[in-house]
Amino acid sequence: MTITHASPPETSPIEVPRQAAQPRRWWALAIIALTQLVVVLDGTIVNIALPTAQVELTLSNTERQWVVTSYVLVFGALLLLGGRIADTWGRKRTFMLGMIGFGVASLYGGLAQSGTDLILARGLQGLFAALLAPAALAMLTVAFPFGRERNIAFAVFGAVAGSGAAVGLLLGGFLTEFTSWRWCLLVNLIFVIISVGIGAFVLEESKAEGKGRLDILGAIAVVLGLGSLVYSFTLAEESWVSVDTIGFMAGGVLLLALFVFIETRARNPLLPMRVILHRVRAGAYFVQAVVGAVLIGTTMYLAFHLQNVLGMSPLLAGLASVVMTAITILVVPIMTKLMPVSGPRPMMVFGPLIAAVGMFWMVSITADGNYVTQVMPGLILIGLGVGVTLVPLQNVALVGVEPSDAGAASAMVNVAMQIGGSIGLSVFALAASSATASATALGDSELAAQTQGYSAVFLSAGIALVLAGVVAAICVRGKKEDLLPTHS
Repeated sequence: MTITHASPPETSPIEVPRQAAQPRRWWALAIIALTQLVVVLDGTIVNIALPTAQVELTLSNTERQWVVTSYVLVFGALLLLGGRIADTWGRKRTFMLGMIGFGVASLYGGLAQSGTDLILARGLQGLFAALLAPAALAMLTVAFPFGRERNIAFAVFGAVAGSGAAVGLLLGGFLTEFTSWRWCLLVNLIFVIISVGIGAFVLEESKAEGKGRLDILGAIAVVLGLGSLVYSFTLAEESWVSVDTIGFMAGGVLLLALFVFIETRARNPLLPMRVILHRVRAGAYFVQAVVGAVLIGTTMYLAFHLQNVLGMSPLLAGLASVVMTAITILVVPIMTKLMPVSGPRPMMVFGPLIAAVGMFWMVSITADGNYVTQVMPGLILIGLGVGVTLVPLQNVALVGVEPSDAGAASAMVNVAMQIGGSIGLSVFALAASSATASATALGDSELAAQTQGYSAVFLSAGIALVLAGVVAAICVRGKKEDLLPTHS
């Protein structure tokens, strides 16, 4: 499950002066909302299809992990660069290129004949999603520059973003069960054709004022650094002290350090360091990274437990998983009304802790257990905790930010989720493989050993959520009014 925030600050660099509204703006809203649906549902639709795809393509567990990781890693690492390209090159032009590329990548993945094909296709999907997603949000801001219509537009956009994860779970289950797992990728072509065909006529071109050089070196350093770091965790499943594991981990750390150095020297950095060095904002980004790790990482293992261990069909597994998303969607409007009263801090602290209780509940799963008592209560608590946590994140992420940095600070919320998801997947894979190997060595059956692996994932996720709550308690401090920016 991936929820993308959709409320840019009024002071965002992409804001335009008060001018006549675009005549085809409501058609543009429909296309942009459809785009957001595609980006969000692609984070969950493949999770439900993975058990079937793994069998058909004979994927190793490592390849299985990278089918998800390649998408979120590339998407998150290139999201800031994608926004800069859209502002400089033209938002409509960038959107159309991103959408067409996303369609080609989806076709490649749907026709994949090997794990390598599928992993490459998912990485390409992430690359083009990093172009079209920020371009779509920028065009929405330009089309609805102010007033009541702007609020309506972003409410629609946010509702689609929030429900996209649920749509992905249900659609993935339906397509996998009644057609083929391949249609979980090929279905994107329908959305692409509609978006490109109608978007060519209803979307209007716009650019940011002034032209700045793109921070290509920074983008290369952060992509290679994160990729190397994530890959080192994959190698650690075999040995923590091997030359390859240590080499890739050290290389990843050095490349990320190089990225920081580049950003402090670049005239137009992808990520101004002042954005993330602010204590309150840093706490928000850390919490969002943990939420991303939990939502993106654990849903894959949940899908495997429901289908491989509990014997659910893909459709039933999708329905069973959507409980968490449904609770989150129900909780968000309630928490939105409550936040001005309580302030963001209690939600940032207790939200992760509530979700952690849900994760710890699912640690007790067994191979001969059942969904109603061992899984569903945990999913309800996780959905509740995530809903409580997500509501204040956008506001807290913008506390004290300069107007010139508002776009980067807002985008960092989504970047943190995707990067957290990619790192979380690698850490959870390590936990799962270690626990499964230990259970197998003790003579447990194959299903029992798998269940021990999934239990270790939920335990790791619960610990991470507790840590997120502690970090929020330490970092997110200040008066309630100070944590609710007036420009948000």
